[in-house]
Amino acid sequence: MSNAEVLGRFVWHELLTNDTAGAAAFYPKVVPWRTAPSSMPGYTIWMAGQTQIGGLMALPAEGGSTPPHWLIYVGTPNVDGTCSQAQGLGARIVKPPGDIPNVGRFAVLSDPQGATFAVFTPGGGPPPGAAPAQGGFSWHELATTDVTAALRFYGQLFGWNKGAAHDMGAMGVYQVFQHAGQQVGGMCNVQGPSTAPSWLSYVHVADSGRAVAAAKSAGGRLLHGPMEVPGGSWIAMMMDPQGGTFAVQEAPRAAAQKAAPAPKPAAAAKPSAPAKPATAAAKPAASTPAASSAGVTAAKAVAGARVAKRAKKAGRKMARAARKTARKTARRVRRAGRKVARRAARPAGRRAARKTARKTARAVRRGGRRLARRARVVGRRVRRAARRRR
Repeated sequence: MSNAEVLGRFVWHELLTNDTAGAAAFYPKVVPWRTAPSSMPGYTIWMAGQTQIGGLMALPAEGGSTPPHWLIYVGTPNVDGTCSQAQGLGARIVKPPGDIPNVGRFAVLSDPQGATFAVFTPGGGPPPGAAPAQGGFSWHELATTDVTAALRFYGQLFGWNKGAAHDMGAMGVYQVFQHAGQQVGGMCNVQGPSTAPSWLSYVHVADSGRAVAAAKSAGGRLLHGPMEVPGGSWIAMMMDPQGGTFAVQEAPRAAAQKAAPAPKPAAAAKPSAPAKPATAAAKPAASTPAASSAGVTAAKAVAGARVAKRAKKAGRKMARAARKTARKTARRVRRAGRKVARRAARPAGRRAARKTARKTARAVRRGGRRLARRARVVGRRVRRAARRRR
């Protein structure tokens, strides 16, 4: 693939962490990866089958209090030119352009809203391997403070264009973006003022539930999911033991049952040539409609959880009101019964007893009607709240 064709493609994914040994042990238990050495001291390659898909390295000492995180690399035919253009659009240079011997040239930037990403121009290294059946990166999601401005910035820089938009109500719009006619990711609002803008990458796995169970047993933490999203895909968001956030995506299960089982990754064999970013990534699995809807991820899921929580609270309120009304009705019945008994004990009390019994029956019916009305009112409130937040 030529340098011109690499523009705007997600070509590499790099984990920077404070415990490389711990991360190297954790991820192969969760996703279908293995590690391989590289020619660069302290740098490890992530392998999915025979394909190099990313790297692992320690957080730089000059990073200060920067937490562990995944860094995406986007291809460009000219790193220096892209950096100049990005600065003109309001971005900041985090690491100036530099060469990786026999691999290529790269730089790290921060977009105008503060999300960090890298750009990369491939050198004369070996071509990328075939797309892995499992373990590739299938979707890329940007949480930002200004979706419209972010889409404009990346569109001018990499040629990404606007795709479908999903209205998330109070949480804003989830904006899908495209590259070369394929849906490759989405942009949404950050959730809360304390959350910094950032990129989140999804790894394609065979079973999201199994990945979550493996992550938990290996010391990771589940942030959200697994849950089915429109289109049938299943997604889950997790945090590794060191604090790096990542997500997994499982293909629609009906389709997965028809497909042949994916081959297991090959045994640990050294890559043909040590490299950092590969020249280009395979087409993301998210280019299909089912995978693209996986990008409506945590935003939609969180909105649904809030609606469910409010509905549950309203249901408890309705139940309390019902119990209170039932207790009142029962007390009235007991009091009326005692009155009936006292009057029936008198010689001339039979007629009064019948009158009191009729009055008691009417009171019971009125109480039941009141209870039914209250239940209907609360039910309508719950349904309206759910509709407003969809």
